[in-house]
Amino acid sequence: MVDPVLSVTYSLNAVLMIALPIVVGIVIVRRLKTRWSLLGWGALAFIASQGLRLPLLFGLTALLQGRDVMSSEVATVFNIVFLSLTAGLFEEGARWLGYRFIIRDARRWEDAVTYGAGHGGIEAIIFGVLAGLTLVNMVVLRGLDLTTLPMTAEQMELTRVGVEAFWSAPWYLTILGAVERVFALTLHITLSAMVLQCFTRNNRWWLVAAMLWHALANIVGVGVAQAAGPLAAEGALAVVALVSLGLLFWLRRPTVTVNAEVAA
Repeated sequence: MVDPVLSVTYSLNAVLMIALPIVVGIVIVRRLKTRWSLLGWGALAFIASQGLRLPLLFGLTALLQGRDVMSSEVATVFNIVFLSLTAGLFEEGARWLGYRFIIRDARRWEDAVTYGAGHGGIEAIIFGVLAGLTLVNMVVLRGLDLTTLPMTAEQMELTRVGVEAFWSAPWYLTILGAVERVFALTLHITLSAMVLQCFTRNNRWWLVAAMLWHALANIVGVGVAQAAGPLAAEGALAVVALVSLGLLFWLRRPTVTVNAEVAA
């Protein structure tokens, strides 16, 4: 039988992950008086970055599969660092390309905030949809006789364990996805403001800084989660978000805007 409390909290988690970025985007555009299109360009920057990054990750996974090139402990650390660095490289690279070639007139702090809300917003929405689909699958699997499914005994046992773990989770853990998206959205908005400095300050090192800050945030989140659990990970990400927020408002200071061609 499906737990009614967990059904509600899991559903709330998915809905919040989808609704939150939409509400934030609307508020930002109206309060800062920026263009709606910046949200769309931010979303497209994220999608484009993953369109390039994910095939690379899948290809490397297929290439290394079955090869015993490192111990499990080293492999775990390598995976965390590599995934984090590629996230920073591709996402911040896509952000920079957007500023450089598409939204060449978006050079205000307010524009960066909107651009970042679109980037982080579409990520949250995608995760929210996936969370909703996972809930639907788990509801269906909970009510099925797994022996009737075309699976091997090993697959059946893995599915059973996964379903049991899903429906036995503490309720407060089931809404952490929405909490994490708040921190991630804050990070993405700040990263957009950091990359903008390449053009307003004529300094490309801001792009490198954004890539490294993005990677560090991911390393902290995943690393702490594996070492101390999900609640500790969200606490660490909250600290990252607060530091990012402070940097975001520090970057609001007026700067001299330079031509995009010079910054490139």
